[in-house]
Amino acid sequence: MNTLPIGWVGLGNMGNAIVQNLLRNGGIVNVYNRTKEKETEVVQSGARSQESLQQLVHNSSIIFTMVSDDDAVKEVYTGLLSHSPSGKIFVDMSTVSPSTSRYLADTCKNSNNQFIDAPVSGSIKPAQEGTLIIMAGGPADAYEKVKPVFDVIGKRSIHLGDNGAGSSAKLAANYLLGLNLQGLAETVLFAEDNGIRTEDMLTIINEGALANGITKGKSSAILNNDFTAAFALKHLVKDLRLADEQGLRTPLFRPLINSFEEALQNGLGEEDVMAIFKYVRQHKSIQPSISNIYPDDNVSDYAN
Repeated sequence: MNTLPIGWVGLGNMGNAIVQNLLRNGGIVNVYNRTKEKETEVVQSGARSQESLQQLVHNSSIIFTMVSDDDAVKEVYTGLLSHSPSGKIFVDMSTVSPSTSRYLADTCKNSNNQFIDAPVSGSIKPAQEGTLIIMAGGPADAYEKVKPVFDVIGKRSIHLGDNGAGSSAKLAANYLLGLNLQGLAETVLFAEDNGIRTEDMLTIINEGALANGITKGKSSAILNNDFTAAFALKHLVKDLRLADEQGLRTPLFRPLINSFEEALQNGLGEEDVMAIFKYVRQHKSIQPSISNIYPDDNVSDYAN
């Protein structure tokens, strides 16, 4: 892989797994995390802890960030760019709004740096294995320089266009994720109500044309009633809210975001996204009125 020194900010579950993968493949990785204890595992594997964001930028050619939300990434970039570095490539793998990605790109450009928004599709296991899908937006020449690193992180990276394109693609992908999760939960519970064992219904789904990575990957969570977070439900709610802000108005969207919002309010935010199964099981008999599903729209448009 590219032997340019890499900087990495954000060592949550995904960041930790990606850095470990980079180290196994010969990467030189400098790390910074505000909670220093989170650096311990990757430092033991060969990463180099940095005392500040400024030190990390100084010692790295390509700087990756992967943090929780728009506010967090803006705060990180304020620190990264505080000493006006130049000639660096910054890559944000967080899931944030396209407008935030364009803002970060402009901020980097103003100090003679380049920026790529590059959120990923996949969770912890693909991050560990280097099989993520990377959705990149930004200058083509910067993408080509970073691609050798992307080739280690993921099984495929796609350059989608200008800054913000990667973020837009990620929001679209996570909308489909939400539909898959809710659809799987509703299907299994509908079958259960009609006398079909959960194990049998999941076999029917996963052995046939309806199978996909989500149905197969989340079946064990349903069967074991174990919703330990690989991707916390609260993060998908955040992503659906961003899609809402970007103008997603398709017929299934409002019921979907309402369902996940209510699951969050019911205390499921720290559990895995598949915990929507628990919410649907508890609330499947409740039929919201169409005016609650589409509070800002003309109800007659959907009632006919």
